[in-house]
Amino acid sequence: MTESKHEKVHHVFETIYEKYDFMNSLISFNQHIVWRKKAMKRMNPRPGMSILDVCTGTGDWALALSQVVLPNGTVKGLDFSQNMLSVAEHKKEIKKSSNVEFIHGDAMNLPFEANTFDQVSIGFGLRNVPDYLTVLKEIHRVLKPGGTLTCLETSQPTLIGYKQIYFFYFRKIMPLLGKWFANKYDEYAWLNESTQNFPSKERLADLFREAGFESVTFISLTGGIAAIHHGVKPKQL
Repeated sequence: MTESKHEKVHHVFETIYEKYDFMNSLISFNQHIVWRKKAMKRMNPRPGMSILDVCTGTGDWALALSQVVLPNGTVKGLDFSQNMLSVAEHKKEIKKSSNVEFIHGDAMNLPFEANTFDQVSIGFGLRNVPDYLTVLKEIHRVLKPGGTLTCLETSQPTLIGYKQIYFFYFRKIMPLLGKWFANKYDEYAWLNESTQNFPSKERLADLFREAGFESVTFISLTGGIAAIHHGVKPKQL
């Protein structure tokens, strides 16, 4: 089952990469940009830091971080889709961001030594991995003591009425938008499935703690349809 999800997700992102950014803006009504700015504020990156962006996709968060950590900081963006990374590399060339490196790799087995990064970010990627806890433990491993993880992810609203409208949109409308604007119905139906199966905000916070993080907090966004989770690797283990 784990391998099946891995293959399915890989196919989805290798397929939708060309219109991924456009569709993100369309289906979220541009809210994903607002959410990422709030996540950046919670993350509070500073010049000189070494940062890893896991499941970097087309690289927007990694590129934004690369500007903040100048002049001496570095950012690495990791993703398992070469096609998504090709878009990220193109953006890097346009922005002339020399302090960011995009790496093809697996979030389940990060290709970095322990205690490497000051901060790690992951945006709209955790729900797509085969095992959430494994990835959180890997992120914990590569963070320096005292380092932080900031996760921006879709979630599930709990308010009666709003919850039903949200799931109707994700289940019925979003795949149709994928079909009409990107000719990709099944791929956007999968995004709905991955969102519905993702843990609640409270359960994800518990997984952060199980992975070894402390001072775990979360913030609900836009009525609970997304959330920012934040955790700290203890300074002394």
